[in-house]
Amino acid sequence: MTQHLIVLPVILPLIAGILMLYQRQGIVRYKRIVSIVSTALLLLVSIGLVNQAASGEITYYALGDWQPPFGIALVLDRLSAMMVLLTSVLAVGAVIYACAGDDEKGSNFHGLFQWQLMGINGAFLTGDLFNLFVFFEVLLLASYALLLHGGGKARIQASVHYVVLNLAGSSLFLIGVGVLYGATGTLNMADMAQRLTELPPEREGLVTAGALILLVVFGLKAAILPLYFWLPRAYANAPAPVAALFAIMTKVGIYAILRVYSLIFGDQAGNLAALEQPWVWWFALATLAIAGVSVLAAKDLRLLVAYLVLVSVGTLLAGIGMRTPEAVSALLYYLIHSTLVTGGLFLLADMIGAQRGKPGTRLVKGRPLVQGQWLALAFFIGAIAVAGLPPLSGALGKALMLNAAEGMQRLWLWPLLLLAGLSSLIALSRAGSTLFWRSQRGTATGKKLPREQWFGVIWLLSAAPLLVIFAGPVSHYTSDAAEQLANPLGLIETLMPDAGDNP
Repeated sequence: MTQHLIVLPVILPLIAGILMLYQRQGIVRYKRIVSIVSTALLLLVSIGLVNQAASGEITYYALGDWQPPFGIALVLDRLSAMMVLLTSVLAVGAVIYACAGDDEKGSNFHGLFQWQLMGINGAFLTGDLFNLFVFFEVLLLASYALLLHGGGKARIQASVHYVVLNLAGSSLFLIGVGVLYGATGTLNMADMAQRLTELPPEREGLVTAGALILLVVFGLKAAILPLYFWLPRAYANAPAPVAALFAIMTKVGIYAILRVYSLIFGDQAGNLAALEQPWVWWFALATLAIAGVSVLAAKDLRLLVAYLVLVSVGTLLAGIGMRTPEAVSALLYYLIHSTLVTGGLFLLADMIGAQRGKPGTRLVKGRPLVQGQWLALAFFIGAIAVAGLPPLSGALGKALMLNAAEGMQRLWLWPLLLLAGLSSLIALSRAGSTLFWRSQRGTATGKKLPREQWFGVIWLLSAAPLLVIFAGPVSHYTSDAAEQLANPLGLIETLMPDAGDNP
């Protein structure tokens, strides 16, 4: 049974989505039960996969028993297992929050939610480029519908930019995959890595072009400058549980850069090694700088959180640009922190807006809130965590990133990362004082918030102290994952054991 665990993160949400779309006019309670049970099972499966991958063994699942490089292979190593677990933890908080009523504002929410999970998990587990494209399309199609869930002019406007840019990205993705297939004759990533070591010099130009096209696509998914303009409005206008799940979407692009350019274009690729490094490093720093300024200009709490996502994107991509196991280990720890905390802040912003009434999440004065003290406490915890203040996980994650920088990298990363943190702190302090301190006149507004919403926020924001309490085992796991990623021969030999014997 354990050998089939790898495919369950794809199969579980697929079946759950089919069950709910089949009963699209069914009672809401039925859909909520199916969705919560499926997501909880996904969490349990993900924990099992992390335990399986923690030993360092790399395993794969050949669908239909068609062995690689000809068949579809799902690959499990430390990194893919960690990303699937992170997705399931985020999904539990988002889906329970949605059950407070957000899921009733449109049709088929839970079915689409499950299919997006299927696409995300498939992207983390797939072992070949074409199926990475397929799973990208699955998660994007579901995200298009979820972004429009509940309707409204603002969501439609935001979705137009989101859909158009991602359709353009999908076209480029297919072109890049086609170029690499034409130059190497394979789509399996391990097989492609093996063939690049024997690539004729006249084909290196084609492979370089294909690799840089994919870098543009992954940069669009990750929201790197100048390809990030779709993100702030899309995330700020999405329904709260959808925006929380979207916190993992930029990480799919970051994961793709890590996976493709360490496995296919790793040190064994000769002249084609590290093609992404100079591009990612400088654009990451530019993203960090612009996002740090943008948080100060945000006049809406949801938009502020969206720009905080961009700050985290710049930080994570800078770790990729440093291209050392220490930097990758640090960015993986920071990735876990930033995904869960920003997801929790999207949910919290929605709760604050619901209690404020007409002012919503706009950063203007309003009346006191019915549950203002508890909301202020949750906001304070989330703010100091995402800004990188001790003693929560944001401070530890940034310290690891700063410590991983070497030589001239420190002259660029240290001031930009610290200034971005200062900008975030100023913006969040201003937002908190406006929402909770300066709003003291008049009678309290709003109704008490449902328990499901409180659960979702507490579930995600609790990651900030827990990642510090369990910093030892978490950082040890991320360090091992980074070392495994830096040595792709283990994965290549697992999927292609006879590759070295072929002429």
